[in-house]
Amino acid sequence: MKEIRYGIVGLGNEGSYYCYLFNDKQVHNAKITALCDTNPSKIENAKKSMEGFDVQYFSDYKEMIDSGLIDAVIVVTPHYSHAEISKYAMEKGVAVLCDKPAGVYTKQVREMNECAKKTNTPFGMMFNQRTNSVFRKMHELIENGEIGELMRVSWLITDWYRTQSYYDSGSWRATWQGEGGGVLINQCPHQLDLLQWVLGKTPVSVNGFCEYGKWHDIEVEDEVTAFLRFDNGATGVFITTTGEAPGTNRFEVVGSKGNIVCDNNVDLYLYKNNNDLFIHTKECPQGFEKPKMEVIKVETDGENRQHAGIIDNFTDSLLGLEKLYVDGAEGIKGVELMNAIELSGWNNGMTVNIPVDEEEYLKVLNEKRANSRFKEACDDKVIDNSSSFGTNNCKK
Repeated sequence: MKEIRYGIVGLGNEGSYYCYLFNDKQVHNAKITALCDTNPSKIENAKKSMEGFDVQYFSDYKEMIDSGLIDAVIVVTPHYSHAEISKYAMEKGVAVLCDKPAGVYTKQVREMNECAKKTNTPFGMMFNQRTNSVFRKMHELIENGEIGELMRVSWLITDWYRTQSYYDSGSWRATWQGEGGGVLINQCPHQLDLLQWVLGKTPVSVNGFCEYGKWHDIEVEDEVTAFLRFDNGATGVFITTTGEAPGTNRFEVVGSKGNIVCDNNVDLYLYKNNNDLFIHTKECPQGFEKPKMEVIKVETDGENRQHAGIIDNFTDSLLGLEKLYVDGAEGIKGVELMNAIELSGWNNGMTVNIPVDEEEYLKVLNEKRANSRFKEACDDKVIDNSSSFGTNNCKK
């Protein structure tokens, strides 16, 4: 069977982890044939980790893509460059698997999707949390109508604790110019994607309340509370921060037939009403009587392959063996929600409708970028971030 030849652009924390997955044979039908980074120190680190493998190294992503050495590229660079690199690859007929977020603002992502469509080039997103069995099960239960009509959703995810040294590990980190935002764009793209994917709905408006540099010496948000509204009248809250420890991770979806509660990305419970609330509320003769309910500990298949699972699926989709799991077109939804929360936060929590006004968002973002400050930091350092995406319960 043919192997897909991969190149990786960006050899920082995440790119180095992808190299490990290939080296450790956690992915199949694929091999790394080229690696690229503008930092010579990271190239040298990569050479040590890839010793014994037939890999070519580049400092210019265009040269790597033009080399003829790769069939697909994994883009793992700082956020602003995702669109530029991805579009160049697509125009050259090289398939693109882009790390989160797809871009910093929706206009970037829309242009990426338009390019993929125009060039007919495969484009996928590294939304590895969609491989987690608990989120897949939540998606399935809601899609199958197990909780009835959506009424409310809340996700309290405050277990993203980061120290100041984390933010000081890169000059670009937690800056408007280098990263384009804080906890929303760095830690939460997966959750903002999962929120709308699990529900099967995207909010129609948000009110975002963001705190900038509240717990750290940074210029971007490190605490967020967002109020969400949906087209059917349902509401929601999304609360996150990098300033709390030990923190909480609780995702609850309330429907007319019951609730689904997920704690710590692991434990999943279904609280199932024996009667739809909309019917019970109208017909029950007792003023305080709730519908009878049973509590079900939901079993899943336990599979949670994370990044390796997404790479395998992308590879197999290129080989015609299975359907692409996360199409690049999905990348715009989480960015849309992130942009709406951020824009609202910049305007003291005003209501922002979705889809967001692309030009307004970009105008304000560019004003912040113009006054942004890069920190003095050593960009040569690579830290092990494998524990940050919940691999403790993965199955290979």
